[in-house]
Amino acid sequence: MLTLKVSGQTKQYSTTNAAAVTYYQKASAFLDRQDKANAVAQLQKALDADKNFMEAHAQLADLLKTLAQYKEAAEHYRQVIALSPDFSRGIYLKLGDLEITLADYTQAKIHLEKYITYPSLTTENRFYARKLIADCDFSMDAISKPVPFKPINLGPEINSANDEYLPVSTADEGMLIFTRKILNNEDFYKSAKINGQWTKAAYLSKQINTAEFNEGAQSISQDGKYLFFTGCNRPDGMGRCDIYITQKKGDDWSKPFNLSAPINSSGWESQPSISADGRTLYFVSNRKGGYGGYDIWKCRVTEKGWSEPENLGPKVNTAYDEQSPFIHPDDSTLYFCSNGWPGLGNKDLFVSRLDKAGKWQKPENMGYPINSSGDENGMSITTSGGYAYFASNTLSGYGGFDIYMFELPVKARPHAVTYVTGSVIDATTRKPMEASVEIVDLATNQPVYQSMTSTTKGDFLVTLVTGRNYGLTIFKNGYLFSSENFSLAGQKSNTPFKIEVPLNAIEIGKTAILKNIFFDSNRFDLKPESQSALQYLLNFMVINPTVSIEISGYTDNLGNDVMNQKLSENRAKSVYQYLINHGAKAIKLQYKGYGKQLPVAPNATEDGRAKNRRTEFKITAK
Repeated sequence: MLTLKVSGQTKQYSTTNAAAVTYYQKASAFLDRQDKANAVAQLQKALDADKNFMEAHAQLADLLKTLAQYKEAAEHYRQVIALSPDFSRGIYLKLGDLEITLADYTQAKIHLEKYITYPSLTTENRFYARKLIADCDFSMDAISKPVPFKPINLGPEINSANDEYLPVSTADEGMLIFTRKILNNEDFYKSAKINGQWTKAAYLSKQINTAEFNEGAQSISQDGKYLFFTGCNRPDGMGRCDIYITQKKGDDWSKPFNLSAPINSSGWESQPSISADGRTLYFVSNRKGGYGGYDIWKCRVTEKGWSEPENLGPKVNTAYDEQSPFIHPDDSTLYFCSNGWPGLGNKDLFVSRLDKAGKWQKPENMGYPINSSGDENGMSITTSGGYAYFASNTLSGYGGFDIYMFELPVKARPHAVTYVTGSVIDATTRKPMEASVEIVDLATNQPVYQSMTSTTKGDFLVTLVTGRNYGLTIFKNGYLFSSENFSLAGQKSNTPFKIEVPLNAIEIGKTAILKNIFFDSNRFDLKPESQSALQYLLNFMVINPTVSIEISGYTDNLGNDVMNQKLSENRAKSVYQYLINHGAKAIKLQYKGYGKQLPVAPNATEDGRAKNRRTEFKITAK
């Protein structure tokens, strides 16, 4: 090995060629000035002078890796090993890491296993090498067991020669919002689906998009009324990147505002994902208290505002990076990307599920070829759970990153979910109006959704997990409230419900069916699932203290008329008695059974008879 005197210091090289050393030193000087192009040229001249110059091979490999010339970089690392297997143990770790990126898992494992045979490795490097070996083992197995994957480009209406990525849709897939990058500026664009076809993408809003800042990493509420997104380096920011929210106002959006503490901090908060009920926000942060790198956190809405952030824990987060969370509307299936869990290299897509105790389970890799040795991230799932949206620059598209969709493998799908979409109108004028919408899980009598219809269209959209029974109630001051029942227990179909809800103004003689009052067959004991509907009725009487009502019971036409009359009266009385027992004034209440009288549907079918077996309330005074 040649020893040269350089600038007062003694430096040893693996070459005796003075010209090669001179080129090498010039390359180092260019690197000090961040001039990578000239540094590469000088290192190549050094190797032209001496092809066995190991330091030049190693330096050039490091440099080419930063320039994403992975194949060429790997060749230079291999040259070092071929010339001297023990020249530098770090070469084996660098080469193994690079070979995973190149999907050469067999060679990567060989080089990584060689690396961990060296003594006195740092704990961090040994841990990382073993993690990469686990990636190799997983990858070779995954490639032998590919999952179905047939990506479909969403077409020129959405994709362009620019980069398009991070797509999210509303529950009914009626609108898609995504990020488009033009001249290094990120803005939001939208597309509507009409008759199964996406419309030409349009600029989302001047209220949200800016020329000087990047907008990206968004999450839209299931009804399309709220947009959470990431804004970086803004004047009102608390850290480098913060999470903002904006509300749909007619055909435009409101001015975004910073969600502030405790969600945002002096660190980096990004990539929000809002739960279907709008009460839990998942996001990514590098704040203190995590497991390392970027972690996924969540905050809940409380009576005092957003709760303190809660880390999702070691069943989701690792010592490396977890990002791009997407919580499905079933509120129990989380999709995200990670380079910490065993995968095919760089970031892979994973799915984790909540168990019955509310704990996240160990993530499952989405499999090959959904995942590859490159970066996979930014996936969102349709409400139906059958398809996923994602972006890629490795498939044949329109240029840069394009947005695609693919059918999810069955094992990676969330729980079945459907949705209810409806509009609220004045029963007399037929005009849309703003009203409160609430849905409760009838098994627990706990709300799963609370919101308002839009002011201009009176519309709403709510997602529902199948396998449960729900009660919907719509109310507005000055009107009788309306109720609906969605019995989804035992149902796996995700066919959506579409309803129109006319509300009657409070007038004498007006009636409303209490669709969430339940009795067992031929019995008049109120079932526990009736509690929320009874509470709405109590609230109605408190809000309207001058109103008097009659509780009316009805049956179908089957059976004995006398028995039906008695049953309907006893059922009405049970509701009456419940109200009295819970503070309602008896002077404002009466009850009556009507038996099979006044049917609202033909009794010729079971569906018709079920509609006739009902409990109503009627305004008798106001």
